[in-house]
Order: sequence, then C-alpha cells, then structure tokens
Amino acid sequence: IIEYIDNQFEKYYQDESGLNRRNIVDTRVHLCLYFINPAGHGLKPLDIAFMRAVHHKVNVVPVIAKADTLTKGEVNRLKAKILEQVKKLGIHMYQMPDGDDDEDDDYKEQCRQLKAAVPFAVVGSSQEIEVRGRRMRGRLYPWGVVEVENPDHCDFIRIRAMFITHLQDLQEVTHEVHYESFRKTRLVRSVEDEQLTEKQRQLEEKEAELRRMQDMI
Repeated sequence: IIEYIDNQFEKYYQDESGLNRRNIVDTRVHLCLYFINPAGHGLKPLDIAFMRAVHHKVNVVPVIAKADTLTKGEVNRLKAKILEQVKKLGIHMYQMPDGDDDEDDDYKEQCRQLKAAVPFAVVGSSQEIEVRGRRMRGRLYPWGVVEVENPDHCDFIRIRAMFITHLQDLQEVTHEVHYESFRKTRLVRSVEDEQLTEKQRQLEEKEAELRRMQDMI
C-alpha cells in the first residue's frame, strides 16, 4: 500500500516536472478508509502498525466494520476507545474542517455531526429488502431489519456526506501536506544523487590520472 501511494506521488512529481503540466491526471490517493474489526476491544497491534506507517502519507479515516454485531452502547464505547488510542499513540487522522463563519447554520451543523461520528461505524449489504413498502439495502434478521442508509442504524450516509462535502479539502490536504512532504524528500534525494554522481566522476578522473602516471613510469 505504501509503495502504491508513493508510486502515485512519483508519477505526479514526474508529470509536474514535465513540459505538459496543464493536462496532469491526478491519480494521487486522497483518502484511506481503514476498516477495524469490531470483535476487538480497540486497535490491534496490526492496526496501529499500519496507521503509523501511512498517516503521514495519506488522509486516514478509521471505520468500524460490521457494526450490526454490536449494540449501540458497544459501538459508542469502541469509538471512544479508538479515539483515545489514536490520540495517545500520536496517529494523525484526517481532521474535517469546521464550517466557516459565513456558512449557513445547517452546513456547520452537518460538519459538526460528521466530526462527532468519527470513527464511522458501518453495515454493508448487497441485498435489497422490502421494509414498509419501500425497497432498500439492508440486512434481514429474525429480530428485525438493519437499514444501510438509515443514520440511526449505521454511519454509511455520513461517510457518503463526507466524500461530497469535504472532497476538495481532502485534495488540498493531500497536495499541501502529504505531497509536499514527499516532494521535499524527493528533491533532497535528487540533490544527494547528483552529489554522489559528481564525487564518482571525480574519483574516476583521479583513477584515470593515476593509471596514466603508472603507464608513464
């Protein structure tokens, strides 16, 4: 995954350094949804290792998978535990911006609700079921129905709203923070490579001069 993210940065870097800069196709990764097993009591060592490895390269948003295996109280406790671990371990999640002062109150309230819902807890389903005369995606159980697009059941529509509302911000954070960090490292490496090449050239010239002197002797 790290190799893929870096390859997309490298591709953008090469295109940006080329002649046809106006028609660059941006294939950089702007968001990583990291799914967390609901069976654990928070982040596992593998979760921590992965998020630490990528959080400075891409916008990371944690997602609790299969949230229908937990009660609402368990979901809330797991969310609080994950947030506590992330803060303690210094893992940087994507921070959704607050609404500007000139935005309307509905938009600012939506932003507040989205931020409060992180980490998102979702239920997935490819099955359509009928509930009260309406067809919808969900899961049918003996005790009832879990509706994928019902905010009282899971955070699916909140994730979708985050994509729509904050897509431009995700792209800006990628460009101004993650890509700039990659670009700076890449430029430093290029300078070091040039210096090594120059040193190598000088050594080769000295060796050639020594061989000429030996031949003369």
